[in-house]
Amino acid sequence: MPKMKTHKGAQKRFHITGGGKIMRVKVGKSHFRRRKKTSTKGLYDETIPLHPADAKRIKRVLPYR
Repeated sequence: MPKMKTHKGAQKRFHITGGGKIMRVKVGKSHFRRRKKTSTKGLYDETIPLHPADAKRIKRVLPYR
């Protein structure tokens, strides 16, 4: 059976913790960033867990993570 390929776009956007949770970065940090306040841009730095409804699909495209 051949090896499965990792989806490179998903690999850049998600990472899996040691406990198996899939973490994602908040959207909107880079769009119009010059007009946003520094304190506002700091709100986008946090990584948050992925919604469980999307987790099955993302785990399928990241087979060896």
